[in-house]
Amino acid sequence: MIPVRRRFLAGIAAVVLALPAAAPLATAEPAAEPVTQNPISSEFSDTYADPAVLRGKDGWWYLYATSDPLTEAPSEFGLMHIARSRDFVDWEYLGTVFDDADRPAWTTSTSFYWAPDIRYVDGQYVMYYTVTDTIAEPGQWNYAIGAATAPTPAGPWTDSGGAVVAPRPAGGGNYFNTIDPALLSASDGKRYLYFGGYHGGLWVTELDESGLRAVGSPTQVTVGDRYEGSFVVERDGWYYLTASSANCCAGPVTGYSVYAGRSQSPLGPFVDHEGVSMLDSRVGGTQVLAQNGNRWIGVGHHTIVTDVSGQDHIVYHAIDRDDAWLDAPGGINERPTLVDRLDWIDGWPVARAGAGPSDTPQPAPVTASELGIDASAPAANNALTAVRGSWTAGTDPSGDGGDLADLSDGAEARTARNAPRDLRVEADVRVSGQVSVGVAQSGRNGVTVTVDAEERTLTVTSTLGRRAETGTAPLPSRYDGDEWTALSVELRDGRVVARLAESRLGDADAEVAVDLPRGVAKPRPVTLAASGGPAQVDNLTVVAAHRPVTERVDEPRAGDAVFTEDFDDPALGDGWSWVRPSSTVTAGDGALTWPLASVDVVGTGNTGPLLLRTPPEGDWIAETKLHLDLGSGTIRNYQQAGLIVRVDDDNLLRLGDVAIWGTRQVEFGKELNENGTLRWGAHLGGPVAETMWLRIAHTTDPETGEHRYRSASSRDGETWRWGATWTLPADTSPQIGLYAGGGATPATVATFDWFRLSEVR
Repeated sequence: MIPVRRRFLAGIAAVVLALPAAAPLATAEPAAEPVTQNPISSEFSDTYADPAVLRGKDGWWYLYATSDPLTEAPSEFGLMHIARSRDFVDWEYLGTVFDDADRPAWTTSTSFYWAPDIRYVDGQYVMYYTVTDTIAEPGQWNYAIGAATAPTPAGPWTDSGGAVVAPRPAGGGNYFNTIDPALLSASDGKRYLYFGGYHGGLWVTELDESGLRAVGSPTQVTVGDRYEGSFVVERDGWYYLTASSANCCAGPVTGYSVYAGRSQSPLGPFVDHEGVSMLDSRVGGTQVLAQNGNRWIGVGHHTIVTDVSGQDHIVYHAIDRDDAWLDAPGGINERPTLVDRLDWIDGWPVARAGAGPSDTPQPAPVTASELGIDASAPAANNALTAVRGSWTAGTDPSGDGGDLADLSDGAEARTARNAPRDLRVEADVRVSGQVSVGVAQSGRNGVTVTVDAEERTLTVTSTLGRRAETGTAPLPSRYDGDEWTALSVELRDGRVVARLAESRLGDADAEVAVDLPRGVAKPRPVTLAASGGPAQVDNLTVVAAHRPVTERVDEPRAGDAVFTEDFDDPALGDGWSWVRPSSTVTAGDGALTWPLASVDVVGTGNTGPLLLRTPPEGDWIAETKLHLDLGSGTIRNYQQAGLIVRVDDDNLLRLGDVAIWGTRQVEFGKELNENGTLRWGAHLGGPVAETMWLRIAHTTDPETGEHRYRSASSRDGETWRWGATWTLPADTSPQIGLYAGGGATPATVATFDWFRLSEVR
C-alpha cells in the first residue's frame, strides 16, 4: 500500500514507545454497552491506513498502521505506527515501530515500510511488513517482505536480519508486488505467509519453524491484476482468503473494497460462493465489504479480529469522500481506521449483514469479562475461588509482565456466580500437564475442555448421566505448553466449540466441536482445573456468547417495468438521445449492435458515443442484457460495454464488462471534476461471462436529495451480485443509458438485447 501521512494531536508524538514490561494498567469494568464511532483512529490521528490488530498477552488491544510522510518530521516517513486500547473505544498512540536510526540494515536508507501484519509466534511478537527496496537489489519498488520480533506488542523491535520473502524479479528490470504480508498458523501444523498485489497476484509460501524465513516454492492463489491486502482465517473446515481490490488511493473516487474465496487447503484454489476461482481470468470473489453511499468510500485493507464474545469484526481503512486528502503534503489520501461487525451468513463473511461501513455509533467489540472477573488480574478478587488446591495471584517476569493467576497441581477454581446459559470463556494459558475448563457442570454432568500438553491434545467431553460425547484433536509440533496460547470455549445453541490458537486472529492450533444432548446447557459456574503440574491463566473472560446475525439486509428488487426498449426497430423509441452518435451502431431485430472502437468518455478526450434517456423521478432500477466476448487471459485493455449515468462528460458513473490486463471484470467507476482536476476510480465486481445482465439501482438520500446508485451484475439474470454505491449531487439531473468502447483491436461487437427501467420493490 502507498504510504500516507498522519497528523497527530499536539503532544501525542512525544509519547515514549517502550512501555514498562512489569506495570500494565488495570481497568475497571466498562460502562454498559460501550459504543464505537467510526473512524476509531480519529482520537490520535487523521489517517491510519492498512490497520492490523492483535490482543496482546498483556490484555491490551494493539492497532498498527502503515507508514506516512511528515513534512515536519521526514525521518518518520515509512516507520509504521502503534496505538493501544483496553476497550476498542479509547485509544492511546505509542509511537513508531522503527526510528530512522534503527532501520533494518538489509534495507536501503530510502526504504519505506508499510502494511504491517502482527502475530504471536513461539512466545514472541512478530511483525511482518513490506519493504520498498533492499541493499542486495537496490532500486525503487523492488519489494520484499521483512519481519521484526519483540517481547511485547509495543516493542522494542529487533529486525530478523534479512528478507522473509526476497524481491521477485518480473523481467525487464521490473519486480512483482511482493507486498502486504499476512500470516496464518494453520491447524495442519504449518505456518503460511500470504503476500502479493496487482502486479503478479497473491501468493502463499510456507515458513520455517521460526516463522522468519520462507521455505520451498510459493504457490499463486489469485490471478494478477485483481487483489492485494490479503488476510486468511480458518473456520469450520475452510480456509477463507479475503483481499482488497481496485485503487486504494484515488481520493474522492476511490472504490477499494473487500472480497473472499475459500478452500479446504491453505494453498487453494480459493473459489467464491458460486464456485468461481480467484485464479480465473474471469475472476471470482464474494463481496465482503463495499461502500454504501454514506461518507465512507474506498473501504479495504483489513484485519479480521474476534472479540471475547466470539463476534468477529472487520478492521479496515476508508476515505471520507468529503475530506479525501491530507492538508499537507498534497496528493496523499487521508485513510483513517474503521471497525464494523463481521457476520457469517450461509458460510460467507459479510460486513454488517451486507449493510457496509457504518457512520453512526455501533456496539463496541466486547473486551471485558462478566461475573466480576478482572481479566487483567484473574485472581485479584473473589470472582473465582479455590475449591481445592490454590488459585493465587502471580506475576509474569518475562515477556509482557503483569498479573496472572496460578493454579497449583490438582487445583480447581470456580466462579462465584453462574455463567450465562450460552457463554464464551476465553483465557491465555500456560501448562506443563493439563488445564481444563468446565462449563454447565452439575455433579458429573456438563462439559469439560482439556488442553493436555504432555499428550498434545485438545479434548472436549460432554456428559449427561451415562451418556458421554468426546471429541479430540492433536496439537501441532509447534505447540509449546510453556508459551502462552489462547484457549476459547463457546457453548451456544446446543453445541460446544473449543479452539486453541497463538494469535487468536483466525489461526488454530486445534479446534474441536461437539453437539450436546438436550439438558446439558444450563447456567452454572465456570471451573478451571490443573493436573499433572501447575498451570497459569491470564486474560480470563466469561461472557454471554454473541448472537450471530444469520439474515442479510434486503437488497433492491426490480418491480414493474415503467419503460422497455427491445431494439426491434431501427428507429428507437421516444425519449432516447445520442451524444456523439456513431453510424456503426445499429438497432433492429431485437438487438442494439455496437462495434467497439478506440473511443472513451473517461479523461479529457470524450470521444465515445452515448445513448441516453431521462429516468423517472424517485427510485428505479435500470437493467440491460449484454453479449460481449472479451475472451480470457489475453491483454485487451480496455474493451468494454455497459450502463452509464451521466451528468456531463466530466461527471459520470459507468458500469461495464471490462478487459483489464489479463482479467475480465465488472467495473463500476466514477469520473469527477474536482476543482478542475479530472479524477477516475472504480469498484470491481464480477465475475463475468459472454452474456451478462447489468443493473443500477437509483435512490435518493431523504435528507439531502443526493442521488445514490448501486451496482449489480448477474451471469444468468437470476442470481445477482450487488456491489458498491456511488453518489451524484442533488442539484443535478443525470441521464441513464448505454455505452461501449475502449479499443478496436481485436474487432469486437457488443450486443444489447434490451434496456429496461423498473420500479423498486
